[in-house]
Amino acid sequence: MANHKSALKRHRQSLLARVRNRAVKTRVRNVIKAVRVALDGGDTAAAEAALLVATKALDKAATKKVLHWKTAARNISRLSTAVNKSKKA
Repeated sequence: MANHKSALKRHRQSLLARVRNRAVKTRVRNVIKAVRVALDGGDTAAAEAALLVATKALDKAATKKVLHWKTAARNISRLSTAVNKSKKA
């Protein structure tokens, strides 16, 4: 455990950031899952609505540096492609 005042404060901050980052990552996983479930169910309209929510959540996570921006872009791209394919089918 840290002994200096600044190190103790940094430790407290890192614990708070950890909790916040875990919440964001969990939310991102859940919104991605919502898009995939809608696609598996064949509900294109629900998939499109879920894609908008997922895109916003992924972009926000990337902006806050919880996810790497290329990871967020890759996920958005793959989900968008899947939704567009389901629209055409």
